[in-house]
Amino acid sequence: MSRATMEERVARLEVQVGALVAKPDSAKRTKDWRRTRGAFTGDDLMKKVFAEGRKIREADRKRPAARTAKKRPVSS
Repeated sequence: MSRATMEERVARLEVQVGALVAKPDSAKRTKDWRRTRGAFTGDDLMKKVFAEGRKIREADRKRPAARTAKKRPVSS
């Protein structure tokens, strides 16, 4: 390769690296469910939703599990 070609390639790479470095960190962040953690802290509506969910879970715990009775074969 000639020296001019190498210098041009290095100059282009420097421009590309400069553009990558200049990008804000938010562009690198991936969407993740953990980013929304705490978004509803202190929200009265969400407190009501959580309370209703708790009531449903407690009622499910108190209700006995349905038993499925298997019929035994009749012996002759």
